Amino acid sequence: LCNTLEDAVRSEKVYGKTAIPAGTYRVLMNTVSQKFQDRAWAKPYGGIVPRLRNVPDFQGVLIHPGNTAADTDGCILVGDNTIKGQLTNSTNRYYQLMGKLLAAALAGEAIDITILNS
Repeated sequence: LCNTLEDAVRSEKVYGKTAIPAGTYRVLMNTVSQKFQDRAWAKPYGGIVPRLRNVPDFQGVLIHPGNTAADTDGCILVGDNTIKGQLTNSTNRYYQLMGKLLAAALAGEAIDITILNS
């Protein structure tokens, strides 16, 4: 469906510049992002942005559009990997992902994401 982009994997966390730890995390689809709710890409969903739950040493890990590591601040960006170190077509891929995640959430399905940090 899409590629993802995160910050660098580091042995010690640097706020806003470190990838989340490898593992499987529950994705919540009921959180309105105060930071992003007024962005054009969030408005169709009432400001709801996928949020990862129980990420060790992290708070507020979201999945959202963006193009470079500078856009992550610890979150996961989605898009197409057409340029090394960047994403393109991010908003369209986000809309596709949200369609699938919202359908699963409305059906009462649990949504998990597995981070490999390879």
